[in-house]
Amino acid sequence: MATCHMFHSLLIPILVLLIHFSAQHANCGNIVKYLPGFEGPLPFVLETGYIGVGENDDVQTFYYFIESENNPREDPLMLWLTGGPGCSAFSGLVFEIGPLSFQFHDYNGGLPTLVYKPYSWTKVSSILFVDMPVNTGFSYATTESASHRTDWSLVHQTHQFLRKWLIEHPEFLTNELYVGGDSYSGIPIPVITHEISQANEEGIQPWINLQGYLLGNAVTTRTEKNYEIPFSHGMALISDELYHSLQKNCRGEFTNVDIANVLCTKDLKSYDDTVSGLYTGHTLDAKCEFGSPKPFDLPWKRSLIDNYSSESNNNRLTLPPITCRVVFHELSIRDVSLMLLFYIFCYMIS
Repeated sequence: MATCHMFHSLLIPILVLLIHFSAQHANCGNIVKYLPGFEGPLPFVLETGYIGVGENDDVQTFYYFIESENNPREDPLMLWLTGGPGCSAFSGLVFEIGPLSFQFHDYNGGLPTLVYKPYSWTKVSSILFVDMPVNTGFSYATTESASHRTDWSLVHQTHQFLRKWLIEHPEFLTNELYVGGDSYSGIPIPVITHEISQANEEGIQPWINLQGYLLGNAVTTRTEKNYEIPFSHGMALISDELYHSLQKNCRGEFTNVDIANVLCTKDLKSYDDTVSGLYTGHTLDAKCEFGSPKPFDLPWKRSLIDNYSSESNNNRLTLPPITCRVVFHELSIRDVSLMLLFYIFCYMIS
């Protein structure tokens, strides 16, 4: 597992360049043609920028937009939110569904090598990766009150962002739209979709060609055993024998179990033991520890004038022999974004 200290040197060239191209805030996007660590020009259209949302545009929302590599004028448009809440959209781009990834082997601590992924979702759709909620990734608040985050503000601001972005990019107004995301985003995405649909019915412009939503590893289902256990069986994570025993002894109810039902309780214990070694975000990945001993104690609020320090920025942390992207997804992109914000600000105005 790589530490945040390692990622400080690994991600600075890429993230600084992305922000440099998007230095003009307030509804401004710029095309990024080259990235450090990637040989030659990017084989797809990458735009980064900011859209102001909230009261008086007091939330500046950063996005990465990648056009479909097939037919951007006709292929669907997807708005993608990463989980957390608070994981940068950059993690979704390079570790999940985007066309770029890091080359992990033979990394020597210098400039990381970016590689092109031929099976990206951008082969068939254009994707808006959005840093939401506020203070995620490179999105930020310009006022104290705008820094306050709730699920409802996330819903309203994402909806507002989408309509504003479409006004800035009218060539995508008629494209079919899907709203997608993973993990914690399983909570706001259905509500965002509902709000878009309601606004369409009320005649709010621009009209959005909404088609549906999709969820990956949604926190709304993977933590509820009535859904989790059938899913685990369907994914062959548990045996037929254990699943049938659970169905028989628990009578299909795995959440509110009578403690007097010894056989059901025993089967549930067997289930928990069986899946305890799995990384729930991706069952084919290794389950790894966080780079920081207290990853969720990190501060969410950030400032251009406040100093920021973290236990995760610790030279004594060592790298284990396997690659773990759980740290990238759940901690490091966000953590590095927090640590680098002041550095990037100085870079842009110098």
